[in-house]
Amino acid sequence: MTSTDADLPAPGDPGPGSPATLQPRNPPTRPSGGAQRRAEATRSMIIDEAVACVVEEGAAAASARRIAERAGLTWGVVQYHFGDRTGLLGAVVTTGFEAFRASVEDVAIPARPTRARVEAVVDAAWAAFDSDASRAALEILVVTRPSRGAHVPRELVDMARVMYRLGGLLISVDPDRSPTAAQQQRAEALGSVLWATLRGCVLAQMTVGRPLDWSVERTTLVDLLARHLDASDADGSADVGQGGQFGVETAVDPSS
Repeated sequence: MTSTDADLPAPGDPGPGSPATLQPRNPPTRPSGGAQRRAEATRSMIIDEAVACVVEEGAAAASARRIAERAGLTWGVVQYHFGDRTGLLGAVVTTGFEAFRASVEDVAIPARPTRARVEAVVDAAWAAFDSDASRAALEILVVTRPSRGAHVPRELVDMARVMYRLGGLLISVDPDRSPTAAQQQRAEALGSVLWATLRGCVLAQMTVGRPLDWSVERTTLVDLLARHLDASDADGSADVGQGGQFGVETAVDPSS
């Protein structure tokens, strides 16, 4: 079964049954007016320091006091912008996934040859997954999972759209035609493979606490995907079963 994009919340919109990932218990006190440029600069600086704290010391160590200390600010200033620690961590998650989406969607993907297309997709996805903001967002989502219940975080809904779009680019779906059911399933499956493989590399780095060289593994992934695509094109096979392991269903639009 597939559904249209209209059935999913828009990027940044929680949608029915999918609340904002992390809501502060105490709302920020910053007013909507005032010196916005200076306030936004301070807010961005605090988020950047929170990202660095999570990446370098771990989400468990990213206490309200520690983040304020690293930023050279009082906790009152942080509270003014984010309300409490939960609100700050929620802002980090949102920032991380917005950067992820922008990084992937801004990349030009060549139509041919197959290997060049696959390499461009894999490189773009890796750069997005391996950024500090993306890694911090992932770690926060992992450690806060018990507090979210059964809800799928809205950022993962947005990521599903992006990864399925990349899957559509891998199979080079004609942007002027709607994908067939088989193309839809294939794009979702390929997007899920990209997500699982590259995110697994990032999780391994987070586990050992130091950068790892994944160049050989990424080249192997490119080779495997390119061979799979060339072989499927040659024999006309496209049925890969039910894809979409994000818990989200969406129609692929390669031109979006």
